[in-house]
Amino acid sequence: MADHTQTTDRGVGLGLLLGAVAILGALVMLTTAPQIEAAWGFAAAMVFGSLAIVALHVYWD
Repeated sequence: MADHTQTTDRGVGLGLLLGAVAILGALVMLTTAPQIEAAWGFAAAMVFGSLAIVALHVYWD
């Protein structure tokens, strides 16, 4: 009896989604004038960029 495995593209989808949010955070960082808003944009870019890498590593088959 053969075992059938089902693969998904969840890692690619999550990586792209989180990467897009990271790019939005980087755009917030570049376009906001006050320092605190730029800092939040940088934090979002770093967190979501890291999560995109983690999603690719966890769900990649």
